[in-house]
Amino acid sequence: MKIPADFDAEIWSVVAEIPAGRVATYGQLARLIGMPGHARRAGRALAMAPEGLPCHRVVNSQGRTAPGWTGQRELLAAEGVRFRANGCVDLSASGWEEIG
Repeated sequence: MKIPADFDAEIWSVVAEIPAGRVATYGQLARLIGMPGHARRAGRALAMAPEGLPCHRVVNSQGRTAPGWTGQRELLAAEGVRFRANGCVDLSASGWEEIG
């Protein structure tokens, strides 16, 4: 499946909809734009995201935060996102159930 030219913009649009206190996964973002199986490509889109986008609200499928981004956990915790004892986001408590 060819990656559409507007892939990044579509990912950014979905990320802008994630409410404070909730997280989405890279795979979830890819599925929401009709590109299942492109979680890594969604991550690359976020690496190039415009400033001000709440990229901190995106984690991997196990709830792990981005490697090397030490402030991500603090940003999420300040919004009330719950973490498990292992340091991963508690996706069952803080995962985003998108509407629509």
